[in-house]
Amino acid sequence: MTKVLIPVTNHATLGDTDQVNGTFAPELSHAVHVFKEAGIDYDIASIKGGKAPIYGMDIEGDEINASVLADEDFQNRVNNTLPVSQVNIADYDAVFYPGGFGLLTDLATNEAFAKLSAEHYESGGILAAVCHGPAALLPITLSTGESLLSAKSVTGFTREEEIDYGTIDDIPFLLEEALARKAARFNKVQPWGAFVVSDGRVVTGQNPASAHGVGEEVVSLLAGSD
Repeated sequence: MTKVLIPVTNHATLGDTDQVNGTFAPELSHAVHVFKEAGIDYDIASIKGGKAPIYGMDIEGDEINASVLADEDFQNRVNNTLPVSQVNIADYDAVFYPGGFGLLTDLATNEAFAKLSAEHYESGGILAAVCHGPAALLPITLSTGESLLSAKSVTGFTREEEIDYGTIDDIPFLLEEALARKAARFNKVQPWGAFVVSDGRVVTGQNPASAHGVGEEVVSLLAGSD
């Protein structure tokens, strides 16, 4: 059965503040919904393993988010994430990084997941990320010594969206700037509009509204690789 690895953050606050954070639920739930609808299985992993901090669980009018979050199997996976030390990357057909500010503090610099993702990509796998999730692509170095992003066109949460959201002064670093420096090209549309960039086997989405589209593009790429 086709399976996606979903690495999530262990960091439960916004940067060094005391503001509750972690993985932004809709970015995880909407992608999981797309995967399940396509008959694709998934595992949720984190650096340390165990219960993953999630926020954005009570968004009004988001029925998909509410439905996925209420699912007992999903809750079990979030509360018992697989530690990176136990991940066998050969078991997966794609890797998907949902966003949330917590990721900027751990996955954005984590070498263990970066090495697994590099191995996965060089074996023909798909790497996908949404919103702040592309921060986890920053430390990925290929066996050639080159950065994964050096030849890739990507998107991610923008400076304008950080300002709109009121987080510009609390984030560990500005994602748009980091991606623009490292990637071949950084792309964006007007704040909060759904936007997905697919460059080969690297798929990125700009913001929470893009999670569904990233999931669909991953499914499409997986179907094409069958």
